[in-house]
Amino acid sequence: MKRPYYWNIHLEEMMEAGVHFGHGTKKWNPRMAPYISAKHKGIHITNLTITARFLSEACNLVFEAASHGKKFLIVGTKNKTADLVASAAIRARCNYVNKKWPGGMLTNWSTTETRLHKLRNLIAEQKMGKLQRLTKGKAVMLNRKLSILQTYLVGIQYMARLPDIVIIVDQQKDYKVLKECAILGIPTICLIDTNCDPDCADISIPANDDAITSIQLILTKLVSAIYKGIKKGFIILQLSIRPFFFEKVVRIGCVLQG
Repeated sequence: MKRPYYWNIHLEEMMEAGVHFGHGTKKWNPRMAPYISAKHKGIHITNLTITARFLSEACNLVFEAASHGKKFLIVGTKNKTADLVASAAIRARCNYVNKKWPGGMLTNWSTTETRLHKLRNLIAEQKMGKLQRLTKGKAVMLNRKLSILQTYLVGIQYMARLPDIVIIVDQQKDYKVLKECAILGIPTICLIDTNCDPDCADISIPANDDAITSIQLILTKLVSAIYKGIKKGFIILQLSIRPFFFEKVVRIGCVLQG
């Protein structure tokens, strides 16, 4: 396993971002005891050394997965984190859900595929001006349907299959996502605050899941690792194609000379 500093994970940076601040001591999950280092003014303090270790493990996992072409889904449906989740996912070329989670989105994938197909068709028809040529009532109905589909599915509109790894920003808010992933056997990475269950995800990262700065720091590290993994995969692909291309050029040259 690579050392934490490989991903530029520093305790000072995490402290500045408030990653260590947990919930009040009366609102905690006893299973989080191993991840808590202290109490301060009525709140639990997360052990950042443990956070750094698990964040590093998560970065290693997504880096290797991305380098082998695996697909990711980032989920964070809190209103205040919606824009952050979308920008992070787009930066790493990942699919995302940042509004209300459509129940059964993964477990009922065939239904989700039908909705995505409808969304793409409506977008195409809107761009070609077909909706404007319909009756007013029909156009209003389809535009309303398009608006609803875009609100909840815009981040996965090009998702062709189930994700290989799901990253969840808030366990309490998006517990349904964890349940669906568990049913399907999809690996999960999840931020866990002091009121969460650390045993629900494959890799749980102890961190403040309320502060924007904390979430942004964790997502930035994961997204950076995914992006580097994609870049590595692209380089490996180029190196594997190059000998074949060179051999083909040599053969063409021999034919021309002959």
